[in-house]
Amino acid sequence: MGIKKELIAKIQNKTLVMGVCGLGYVGLPLAVDKAKHGFKTIGFDVQREKVDMVNAGQNYIGDVVDADLAALVKTGLLRATSDFSFIKSVDFIAICVPTPLDKHQQPDISHVRNSVIAIAKNLHRGMMVVLESTTYPGTTEELVKPLLEEGSGLKCGEDFYLGFSPERVDPGNLVYKTSNTPKVVGAVGPDATEVIAMVYRAILDGEVHTVSSPAVAEMEKILENTYRNVNIGLVNELAMLCHRMGINIWEVIDAAKTKPYGFQAFYPGPGLGGHCIPLDPYYLSWKAREYGFHTSMIESSMMINDRMPEYTVERAGRILNRLKKSLNGARVLLLGVAYKQDIADYRESPALRVMEEFQRGGAKTEYYDPFVPRCRYQGQWYSSLSELTPKVIGGFDIVVVTTAHTGVDYAMVSEAGVPVFDCKNVMKDLVNRSNIEVL
Repeated sequence: MGIKKELIAKIQNKTLVMGVCGLGYVGLPLAVDKAKHGFKTIGFDVQREKVDMVNAGQNYIGDVVDADLAALVKTGLLRATSDFSFIKSVDFIAICVPTPLDKHQQPDISHVRNSVIAIAKNLHRGMMVVLESTTYPGTTEELVKPLLEEGSGLKCGEDFYLGFSPERVDPGNLVYKTSNTPKVVGAVGPDATEVIAMVYRAILDGEVHTVSSPAVAEMEKILENTYRNVNIGLVNELAMLCHRMGINIWEVIDAAKTKPYGFQAFYPGPGLGGHCIPLDPYYLSWKAREYGFHTSMIESSMMINDRMPEYTVERAGRILNRLKKSLNGARVLLLGVAYKQDIADYRESPALRVMEEFQRGGAKTEYYDPFVPRCRYQGQWYSSLSELTPKVIGGFDIVVVTTAHTGVDYAMVSEAGVPVFDCKNVMKDLVNRSNIEVL
């Protein structure tokens, strides 16, 4: 019996043992969904703290239900380990590790490489390996496949299946979670595509769409986030122009989105944050240079978005100047350091870049974020103010809204007698706007 029939049988009778490499924002929800659908699942992570928390049934990811994790661990359907030799026990493993940029803004795929090497040492016949980490087109076949074959002595397509299925995690999304978000699968060969897609259909509620190759799936993921990057770059540039023209960009967007077709609303802000949108265009532009191609439109939007933290501080400085105050020595309060509203994730948050730019100009900065009590940036730890009151706010020279958290009393903030630079338009419904300026 070939591996295809063996694997299909294991999927159907739920004897397939699942694995997830990397138990972060992508990996842990995926591991939980696998276990919830009756598949024994092992999570692998090099961080012992995460492994211990999972095995204790303690959740640390917002998109995972605490009770689900605890119940799955208690029943033995889910466990975690830092011992990668247990990969020998799994039939399917998804690689969900970080793919950041290095200091030169080039792809850092060291986590992927290290994970693949560990998997290769324990790869066995009849196993499926799927990369979910966002990366440049070609990674699965040009990097992962050779490492697996050389490290195991097995042949892709005959002894094991390999594919790419991009993660689509949107932290804080109240509608779409890992389980109900449509999935894209591209694998090496039609048999691998069919069986890997079958695995995802068995553990997810959303539609599974197959494509002809891993490279198509890799490029699809890059397109998703580059599309957003380019459009956000467009509205950020228009925001700067509208400010010079004395036009409210937020009102312009609200008017434009009344059109029922041909327009999707994107909004300006102090920069881009998160684990994908600020990074993915760099992956594509880096790979494009291998083909002698320059992604001019994409690179232009990246330049605009990268400049927004600096522009934010320039605008705040002008507000202070009008009040005969200097940026140098000013006390600045940032409202929010998470990269988006109502979550605790501050990866690549533009608020941290804004804080850095203020400090570079000589300002003294503090922040308030009910979701992020502490954060680490460039090797230094920062702590949120414990409370937000008129008295606390009154001790600052300016307040800058950098994250649109919904639980903040913005009316109280605006009435504290301190100028406010609202970069997220969260105060749009307030009547008294004499001390509020929007991006």
